[in-house]
Amino acid sequence: MLFDAAAGNRDVERLDQVLALSPTQEQLLWIDLQDPDETVLQTVARQFSLPEAAIAGYLGTETNPALENCGPCFWLRVVAVADGPNDEYSGTVLTIIAGANMVLTLHRTPVVFLENFKEGKSCRGGMGALGSGSFVAALLDWHLGTYFEAVSRFESAVERLEVDILSTNPRDCVPEPRTLRKGASRLRRMLAPHRVVFTALPRPDFRPEQDEQTDRHFRALDTHYERAMDIVENARDLVVGSFELFSSQTALVANETMKILTFVTVVIGVLAVIGGILGMNFEAPFFKTGVLGFTVAVVMMLVLAATSILLGRRRRWF
Repeated sequence: MLFDAAAGNRDVERLDQVLALSPTQEQLLWIDLQDPDETVLQTVARQFSLPEAAIAGYLGTETNPALENCGPCFWLRVVAVADGPNDEYSGTVLTIIAGANMVLTLHRTPVVFLENFKEGKSCRGGMGALGSGSFVAALLDWHLGTYFEAVSRFESAVERLEVDILSTNPRDCVPEPRTLRKGASRLRRMLAPHRVVFTALPRPDFRPEQDEQTDRHFRALDTHYERAMDIVENARDLVVGSFELFSSQTALVANETMKILTFVTVVIGVLAVIGGILGMNFEAPFFKTGVLGFTVAVVMMLVLAATSILLGRRRRWF
């Protein structure tokens, strides 16, 4: 995609057309390659004088975030959050190389936010006036957006869990807190290593020749990164709060069970006292009534038990 501040933006799809371009100060060339052939990649690198270290960084097996200044160019590697099933978070490695009036993005799998960026920027003018550093800052800001979106999905999952805890048997929700805790830790492990990228970009010694506008964009990007780290840390706290709610609800259920058991024990104890009295070896007329006396005693115990249950229910003892 060639951004031109004067003539407007246009898509360039053929490789030979891309290689023939020589963007001016009023233009910005963005080349996005998904899983390119190494020969094509080397051709593009030679045409636009891209650093070999950046190409080697993409072709290697390393996935950790990285940032390197190569004189007139700089390159970096970041990990974006990819959508996954069941609130699982996986990463997509993205390599960005910034040269003179051009930016090259490399990735082996589709990156959703790049497609969204194309749809949002392809029809807008003025992008050609941006330098390559400012354009990289825009891409990285979209990259941080994947973490904001992931935390938003995470918060929705926590809310659903809390509703289930309050409306059903808490013991049925045991696996969810464990899964959410793993997801929060996964997000933090993915985002925290990016500190080497976002804190280094605005440093004066990284690109001393960059203009004030680009430096301002990098400083704002570092602020957004700190905000992203804060919300990811807060995601872990949300899981802790949900687990405390789970523990409290479990304790309430256990308390209700103990109240029922205590009440049953009291009723049975009273009936046992009555049965013990009737079983004492005293010569009383009542004990000589035979079947009639037995029937009266059983009915009395049943009436006493029923009365106790009704009284307990009315006073909400169980």
